[in-house]
Amino acid sequence: MTTPTRRSLLGMGGAVLGAFAATSIVPQSASAAPGVGDYRVVTRSSEQFEDLRQGTNLRWRGNPERLAFPRGADEVAAEIRTVLDRGLRPAVRSGGHCYEDFTTHGGITAVIDTSAMNQVRWDPEMKAFEVGAGAQLGVVYQLLYKQWGVYLPAGNCPTVAAGGHIAGGGYGSMNRRDGLVVDHLAAVEAVHVKEDGTVAVSVGTSDPDDPNHDLWWAYTGGGGGNFGVATRYWMRSPGADGASPREALPAPPKKVLVNSVAWDWDGIDESSFERLLANHGRWHEENSEAGTPEAGLFSQLKLWHRSNGSITVDTIVDAGVPDAEGVLRRYVEALSEGVGAPIERENRLVPWMQATSWNGFTGPDSTRRFDGKSAYLRRAWTREAVRGAWEGLNDTSLSNPGALLMIASYGGAVNTVDSDATAVAQRDSIIKFQVVSIWDDPGDDAANTAWTRATYSAMFASSGGVPAPSEDTDGCFVNYCDTDLDDPDWNTSGLSSLDLYYKGNLPRLQRARAAYDPKEIFRHAQSLPLG
Repeated sequence: MTTPTRRSLLGMGGAVLGAFAATSIVPQSASAAPGVGDYRVVTRSSEQFEDLRQGTNLRWRGNPERLAFPRGADEVAAEIRTVLDRGLRPAVRSGGHCYEDFTTHGGITAVIDTSAMNQVRWDPEMKAFEVGAGAQLGVVYQLLYKQWGVYLPAGNCPTVAAGGHIAGGGYGSMNRRDGLVVDHLAAVEAVHVKEDGTVAVSVGTSDPDDPNHDLWWAYTGGGGGNFGVATRYWMRSPGADGASPREALPAPPKKVLVNSVAWDWDGIDESSFERLLANHGRWHEENSEAGTPEAGLFSQLKLWHRSNGSITVDTIVDAGVPDAEGVLRRYVEALSEGVGAPIERENRLVPWMQATSWNGFTGPDSTRRFDGKSAYLRRAWTREAVRGAWEGLNDTSLSNPGALLMIASYGGAVNTVDSDATAVAQRDSIIKFQVVSIWDDPGDDAANTAWTRATYSAMFASSGGVPAPSEDTDGCFVNYCDTDLDDPDWNTSGLSSLDLYYKGNLPRLQRARAAYDPKEIFRHAQSLPLG
């Protein structure tokens, strides 16, 4: 297992990656190149248009003139040239799981969809795994493990694609053991438009001497739609030795314990609710050190709206850590103290590969509508946050069993990396959560968005309705994008969404934006301004 540290994050050998820190200019005639130009393009008259115009979040339906499915950087470059020649406004989409309308906004007239770039293979020259921007995480896990016995510490939802997930600094159930996915990013290839209008393909690496090093750094958490189109990533853990693919990324746990427990809402009053959150926060304060057996535990505490009938905790533990069963048992006992014993719904030992599809963590049904708002916690829950959560979850104006606080374990290896070593600035948090609602009927949009807004705002009322960086909280997660963060009706903190996402890393990200998309070809409601 190769866990990133502060000292090793940028310790990639320049001899391995530096040679690939290249930029090539794609000429105007790129569409005539062999194999370029015959990729799939869907238009409004195409049979698939109605389906493909929207992503996973069915709240948003775009109406672009064309949706293109290029298969590599050259074809992406050709598509960008076509889009620019026609005066269209492009957006880039990988898995389509965006919380907002960044790829479906009415002003978007061309979508570049990376799903055809779904390769997962070993690159012997780079000595790293090449992952296409359109590769879905479930497929990445299967191919890496079945062929080489390794894995990528990434997210839990198998249909999320690498493109946006990695760009936003994604996390998953092994974050406390092995860090964030970007802590294993060695290089990125991106297609972008230069100041003179030429289309370029650049590769940026983790080598600090690489002239495109800032491109690599920007893709370690700078968010999608800011630096052109990422077409492929190379993954190799910092400190990995040799040229063997089996040593380039961590091995996953051989087996994991999966556990699910629940409390009936009828048995929960405000006092026991407060106790549950106090217990949860205290455990994470006391058990977030990297390298410990407890760092092999990840859980999601799901505080469902009272109309759901229950509160649940889904937990996974690396069965290879010392006393794994004891780690799990003590965690559930710690949460239960003063609350009452929960009902155990599931407790099994499962092979890791099968556990990547465990329904405890695999994300919402992709035929639904959702809205969410995120926060990082540096320490246990404040009284204000607990009170706001209680009021929201017991709000009788909403009756939706799909409304909840989704609270994830965080920290461990994540917090061994400096806040400026990658674009992910939040490197001392112990909990990451979102207020989220999932529903089906378009007629319920207003009620559900009103609920997420009111609940979130109440939890952070004293800091302007948002988790402003403080000793308790540390901003928001860019992959759970939220345009309300820029609405003065919901954010009176004086901080913008970009301040909350990126903190002190914002100026460097703005400079990268100016270097790799100076004409702002790709833009959305929360794009980085030019630095």
